[in-house]
Amino acid sequence: MPTTVRTISTATTPTGSATRSPRTSALAAAGLAAIGPATWGTTYVTTTELLPPDRPLLAAALRALPAGLILLALTRRLPTGDWWWKAGILGLLNFGAFFPLLFFGAYHLPGGVASTISAVMPLLVAGFGIGVLKVRPTRRTLAAGLVGVAGVALLVLRGNASVDLAGIVAMLVATTLMALAVVLSKRWGRPEGVSLLALTGWQLTAGGLVLAPIALTAEGLPDHFTGANLAGYAYLGIIGTAIAYALWFRGIERLPASSVSFLGLTNPVVATLAGLVLLGQTLTLWQAGGLVLVVASVLVGQGRRTARKHP
Repeated sequence: MPTTVRTISTATTPTGSATRSPRTSALAAAGLAAIGPATWGTTYVTTTELLPPDRPLLAAALRALPAGLILLALTRRLPTGDWWWKAGILGLLNFGAFFPLLFFGAYHLPGGVASTISAVMPLLVAGFGIGVLKVRPTRRTLAAGLVGVAGVALLVLRGNASVDLAGIVAMLVATTLMALAVVLSKRWGRPEGVSLLALTGWQLTAGGLVLAPIALTAEGLPDHFTGANLAGYAYLGIIGTAIAYALWFRGIERLPASSVSFLGLTNPVVATLAGLVLLGQTLTLWQAGGLVLVVASVLVGQGRRTARKHP
């Protein structure tokens, strides 16, 4: 009896090597982009354990400006044409305005409340996408966004959480600015011939130049920096900012804006896990349920889309 041999055909490059399917490439891009918000999830532990107390704006400035200047020195590329103002706007949205509002909200709200508010970013990106990208969100996207907010609330919100109106407004504005930055980055793309590191350096430098005078005026420098302080700033600047944002911007470039926004939900997940591992915190049954919902929301948010465009 003859044996039927089934073969699986794969696309190959001119050199004969197999190429990845679009689905595999999208998953790889999502995995790399998720490193950004996952790294940001370690910011709280790094700040509390390594940095000088009561200087959040200084921490923000030292995250952005040195990293931006280093990337400029490495890439040796400055903006040209309309990218001077585009890089300035994106730098302001992602760093110069976002960081101060974020820290203000964090200092006026419990961490759980702040994280829950920031979890609405996928819904904000979907809303901005209608006007800027002319893409209507699917019901699946909206449902996954609501599930993500519920999951983050269960994961990080506490029953005795206090509410401060100024802090809530600051977090909402900060989250809105970052959502707008995601959509504008998707709309504007990247200048031809410019690397992602150069584009990241432009934005970090622009945002850092806004932050530095505010931080020095409002907080000033500590009397001295310890080795732990320097290690913390180096980690936040190099790993948590330069590399993390370069990967985040790469994800924005290669994935739908809504897909990238869902990856931001990995931030509170990693923050919770870091608390478990490094600070000896415990996980309740409700938090475990929230963790499952957040992971489900992220996975659904990366699913296949049939988004409809306006005429």
